[in-house]
Amino acid sequence: MTVFGQLVIGPPGSGKSTYCRAMAYHLRENVKRKVVVVNLDPANETPPYEADVNVNKLVDVEEVMERLSLGPNGSILFCMEFIEDNLEQLKDLMMEGNAYVLFDCPGQVELYTHHNSFRNIVSKFSKWGIQLCVVSLVDSHYCTDPAKFISVLLTSLSRSGI
Repeated sequence: MTVFGQLVIGPPGSGKSTYCRAMAYHLRENVKRKVVVVNLDPANETPPYEADVNVNKLVDVEEVMERLSLGPNGSILFCMEFIEDNLEQLKDLMMEGNAYVLFDCPGQVELYTHHNSFRNIVSKFSKWGIQLCVVSLVDSHYCTDPAKFISVLLTSLSRSGI
């Protein structure tokens, strides 16, 4: 069975979680579509929606920082590698029925540009038959200045390797 969904990406604070909450509401209430919302951000402990699948139940950023003496970025990289290695545990929850899947992704650009775990996670989704589009959000502030806008476009393109 083919499952469809969206990977919602963008820098921290760009509105990814808010978008996922609003899109899930729209799809459930107006389109009458079953939706599975997946929090793929191990640093987002309290998303503004009820996550159907939450990677925080699989791995905890704060605990990783404490146990391994890592900083915030190293901890998130470790968590993404852990998620990649243990993604099968979440598969059945994501592939539930004919649901539309919304993936609320981490905002750290390094996860997309300098590290392969996220790319590998998306490849697994594809192998499982999840057909995805990418929604790339940016703060509107960056769209008002031409130089900032070009910078945001280049960053978005660097994430397009997903």
